Amino acid sequence: MVFFNQLPFSVLLAIADGSQGAGSMGLLSYHLLAVAVFSIVGIFVLTICLFLMEKLTPFSIVKEIIDEHNVALSVIMGSIVIGISIIIAASILG
Repeated sequence: MVFFNQLPFSVLLAIADGSQGAGSMGLLSYHLLAVAVFSIVGIFVLTICLFLMEKLTPFSIVKEIIDEHNVALSVIMGSIVIGISIIIAASILG
């Protein structure tokens, strides 16, 4: 039974199913779909983490980096983004 909230993803999986394609093209489209879905989920999680960091700090990160030219904060934020990206990539890979 297909639920309505899962309909688009299940339709895309049915389209990308290897049984309908000509051998490896179906498998390729299935993997390309998985890459697209996991990329969107990873970018969404990273955006949520950046938004939470902005809200939880007692100062505005954007104002400090852009207006005040705080290089130390920009290096720290870059390191945090790389760290969160590595964690998201590891969780996607399993």
